[in-house]
Amino acid sequence: MRLTKYLTLTTLLFIQTSLAAPQGLKRACDYTCGSNCYSSSDVSAAQNSGYNYVEQGGTAGRSSYPHVYNNYEDFDFPVDPTYYEFPILSSGSTYSGGSPGADRVIFNEDGELAGLITHSGASGNNFVACE
Repeated sequence: MRLTKYLTLTTLLFIQTSLAAPQGLKRACDYTCGSNCYSSSDVSAAQNSGYNYVEQGGTAGRSSYPHVYNNYEDFDFPVDPTYYEFPILSSGSTYSGGSPGADRVIFNEDGELAGLITHSGASGNNFVACE
């Protein structure tokens, strides 16, 4: 009887630990663009990569990113312009060219974060703010 209780308890603890493990692997959603979740470190990586291209006068691969963002939607960013847009990828990789996806990190000429915007949920080629 004691062996059965021990095996049952051990099995239950193993199952509980196994079920809890994947939750620990989730990234924190500091920003949400459409259905994409971004941590602050994801945002910093994209921002820093984009800003490095601006400082060097280059672009990622054969793309046009980063480039000046004209803010036609009139977002109220917490930092002063000139603004630049650079893709942030839901895969967690840093953009290096190719398809940019829908989401962008916006920063200014001093490298300060202005915000995140997305084409997801916007009409045409417009952007909406990420949450």
